[in-house]
Amino acid sequence: MKPTGGQTSFLGLLLLCLLSCVSAYNYLMVLHTAARSHYHVGSALAKGLANAGHQVTLVSPFELKKPIKNIKDVTAKGIIARMQGRMSNLLESSKQPIMKQIVEFHQMGIEITDFLLNDPGVVELMKSNQTFDAVICEVFLNEAHFGLAEHFKAPLIGVGTFGAISWNTDLVGTPSPPSYVPHAMLKFSDRMSFVERVANLAFATYEYLFLNFVYLPRQEVLYRKYFPNNKQDFYDMRRNTALVLLNQHVSLSFPRPYSPNMIEVGGMHINRKRQPLPKDIEAFIEGAEHGVIYFSMGSNLKSKTLPLDKRQALIDTFAQLKQRVLWKFEDTNLPGKPDNVFISDWFPQDDILAHDNVIAFITHGGLLSTTESIYHRKPFVGIPIFGDQFLNMARAEQNGYGVTVNYEELTAPRLLAAIQRLIEDPEATKKVRDMSDRYRDQPQKPLERAVFWVEHVSRHKGAKYLRSASQDLNFIQYHSLDTMLVLYGGIAFVIFCILLLIRRVWRFLQELFVRKDTHKQKPKVKRN
Repeated sequence: MKPTGGQTSFLGLLLLCLLSCVSAYNYLMVLHTAARSHYHVGSALAKGLANAGHQVTLVSPFELKKPIKNIKDVTAKGIIARMQGRMSNLLESSKQPIMKQIVEFHQMGIEITDFLLNDPGVVELMKSNQTFDAVICEVFLNEAHFGLAEHFKAPLIGVGTFGAISWNTDLVGTPSPPSYVPHAMLKFSDRMSFVERVANLAFATYEYLFLNFVYLPRQEVLYRKYFPNNKQDFYDMRRNTALVLLNQHVSLSFPRPYSPNMIEVGGMHINRKRQPLPKDIEAFIEGAEHGVIYFSMGSNLKSKTLPLDKRQALIDTFAQLKQRVLWKFEDTNLPGKPDNVFISDWFPQDDILAHDNVIAFITHGGLLSTTESIYHRKPFVGIPIFGDQFLNMARAEQNGYGVTVNYEELTAPRLLAAIQRLIEDPEATKKVRDMSDRYRDQPQKPLERAVFWVEHVSRHKGAKYLRSASQDLNFIQYHSLDTMLVLYGGIAFVIFCILLLIRRVWRFLQELFVRKDTHKQKPKVKRN
């Protein structure tokens, strides 16, 4: 009996449903930091996976503004208060020695790692009998969170929102030779002088010792506290990471080696098509005869908390510009606000930078902000405060589309000169456009690439074939110190023995010649 047309349609629909069920995966994503910039990167991946038909349970301090199909929110709001207490002192902490900054930074990581695993929503999630095809964790001073992967019997995928740093490169064995890979906290290029290479090696050595003998043991304590039934050793667990998605791209930085399971997806959060702006912002931008400059110090540093002298320097600078200025200012009242300035506690930054009438950006130099500015072909002035912001601005200056103004030297004349130098130099705009063209020239959009690799790891049950053998070697073995000792030590020993033998033979020959000469010179005694 042949099926009717209706039956055929029903069978086709059923087949499609079955196929969609087969290809759909279930993911747990943990975005633990209260930094909005980090959340934007991770949530872009969550939305990309949801749009691809997968289910995502999203754990973060931020609640979705509106429900999204296929995404289940688990909100840990308490982290915001805990982290903002430290972030509010960024200006003061940035004045401290870099070594002290690192210690305090990692201490914050210990606190928020512990806090998240104590959150009622996370505790309830861990007690559930849910299964996941992969656990996706932001990699940002939260190594104990990686235990969620084994807890749910799933592969671990890391998201490096900060760019390439030992926190995430060590997870997959990506090499970072200090001879030409500068540390993310330093403002060196990949063409370092001898002195810079010494400083880079010293900093990398300090970080290695601090991480392995101070910081990671404290994360191990948390790992054992919250995952007592996990069979993996803490350090083995880290080294068994299946994949790391890195918020970076070679066109924006410099060539460096990567393990095959570390994938560059820098800019996956950027909107490829500009969305309509709020009417008041759109009108302000469209009505600017000489263009608009956008100013924001990011999500962690609030403009309203700037010291009065620095705030006044900004006001005096903007008052002298013929351009209009959009200023992210977290208060409804700004005394002395110039007429050409529009303030708001929130701006759709990506869509603003995409507007043709926006000609430049004043930024703190964060990775997301500089990436967005490059993508949208806008040169920028940077006022770096902390972390990789100095490195990002150093790269921008080296490439000719950025100008740095040190925060300690921030005055109206200095900032005004930097802005005018940038917007009056056609080469700066040309160079940032060239950089943008290189960045855009990819065979696949970064978000599509990120979704593909997450699915790939899920399809291949952790894709263990990508795991580098370097992950099974200790420090001595990895750097071939033992084999160099045997090989070069053996060669040196043989050479030493040969030289010693030659020396003894030479001495023997010398003594032999001396004896012969003495025998020849000795007078013969006549016998009577």
